[in-house]
Amino acid sequence: MPQNQVLILDKKQIQQKINRIAYQILEDNIDEKEIVLAGIWDRGYKLAFRLEKTLNEISEFKTTLLRIDVEKQSSKLVAKTDLPESNWKNKVIILVDDVLNSGKTLAYGLGVFLNTPHKKIRTVVLVDRSHKIFPIATDFVGLELATVLKEHVDVIMDVEGEEDRVYLS
Repeated sequence: MPQNQVLILDKKQIQQKINRIAYQILEDNIDEKEIVLAGIWDRGYKLAFRLEKTLNEISEFKTTLLRIDVEKQSSKLVAKTDLPESNWKNKVIILVDDVLNSGKTLAYGLGVFLNTPHKKIRTVVLVDRSHKIFPIATDFVGLELATVLKEHVDVIMDVEGEEDRVYLS
C-alpha cells in the first residue's frame, strides 16, 4: 500500500457491507416478485453484481442486473443501458454506484428512468463522501465518510491480481 493511502475497508468488511445492504433491500422489497439492480459502469456494476449474488441467496424475488454507462465528464445527461426499457418498466429499481461524491453520476443514472413508469427507485452506494452538489440522497449506504474535497476514495473490486479494498488518498 502506498504511503499516501489509508485503508478504509478490507475485503471482509466490503462483503459485510454488501450483506447488510442486501438485507436492507430485502426488507424494503419483501412483497416484490422482481427488482432491477441498475449498476453504473464499472465499479457500481460490480457492486450490483455482488448484491445480486447475495440477494439470490437470501430472497425469493427475481433480480435483473442492468448496466448503465454514463459519460461522467459530459455537461449533459448522456447515458445508455445494456437492456431495453421493458426490463425495468413498472418495477422496483435499485440504482447502484461505488462512491457518492457530488451526486452527479447518480443523478445521471437516475435520468435513464425518468421517462419510464416504475414502482420506486432506491439508491445504493458503498461509500458516501457527503460532498453532494446535486440533490441526491442515498437509501442504502455501506459507509459514510467525512472527507475533504482534495481527498480521493478509491474502490478496488474484482481487479485481477488485487484484493478488494477501499482506500482514502
